[in-house]
Amino acid sequence: MINIDSEDAGQRVDNYLVRILKGVPKTRVYRIIRKGEVRVNKKRVTADYRLQDGDLLRVPPVRVSEKAPKAAPGAVIAQKLEDAILYEDNSLIIINKPAGIAVHGGSGISYGVIETLRNIRPEARGLELVHRLDRDTSGCLMIAKKRSMLRYLHAQLREDKISKIYNALVLGRWPSRKVLVNAPLLKNTLRSGERIVTVDVEGKRSKTLYKVLERFSYADQVATLVEASPVTGRTHQIRVHCLHAGYPILGDNKYTSDEDNKRFREFGLKRLFLHAARLKLVLPDGQALTMDAPLPEDLDGVLGAFRD
Repeated sequence: MINIDSEDAGQRVDNYLVRILKGVPKTRVYRIIRKGEVRVNKKRVTADYRLQDGDLLRVPPVRVSEKAPKAAPGAVIAQKLEDAILYEDNSLIIINKPAGIAVHGGSGISYGVIETLRNIRPEARGLELVHRLDRDTSGCLMIAKKRSMLRYLHAQLREDKISKIYNALVLGRWPSRKVLVNAPLLKNTLRSGERIVTVDVEGKRSKTLYKVLERFSYADQVATLVEASPVTGRTHQIRVHCLHAGYPILGDNKYTSDEDNKRFREFGLKRLFLHAARLKLVLPDGQALTMDAPLPEDLDGVLGAFRD
């Protein structure tokens, strides 16, 4: 029997079982629920039942097929993430995620940020990503250590009460008067299986605020460093809104042409110039928290090359 406490209350029973029954296929989890082998307070439940504080959950013995143990994340990535921690308390971690590290495993990646943190912090059983950053995007990333904090921050995000500010270097001269891009976004999957996002009237409402920070020009190369503040949180939102406005983000191998990216490699730009520079939020106790993530050396070096 498992006693459900306030930290786990509110979760769907299927999601809870998938989390605690490591190595058990999801099909097996749903099978034992359908067959009535999972009981809450001695009663059968469906997969969408939401656990309540004080519930008694009965889980039948489930045999886990033995697999070769996963290789532990490399010491280098583990140390990188430890060094990248900007803030930590008993419920929340905020890191300055390095570019090139996925936030979670999948598609041939065994360990992302969340798997690595779980490995190096085995005592923190409730670690969960609060939100996501693209693999090539660096900067502020929140990881909840408790379910209560995860629920709280998800509610804050839904209500647009968390401010996320990004720095992006875009192609061309972004006009100071252009302070808002308001364009609905729709996810698409190409025949190749690649996921891409487009502006589409059938898409979800999406808004991003912009502010010009600095303009650069060298010979015939023109670029603008902008501050982007997404009002909504859609996949690839800033990247697609920049493209839609006519000023694609430099180094973006999905939404910016190879020709444009190639022209800026002489300035040392080798990846997407998008960085989550600042987070502003209010913690559950009412404390206002602002976290700044310094621009990484590689991106700072690109700006320095323009200025020299």
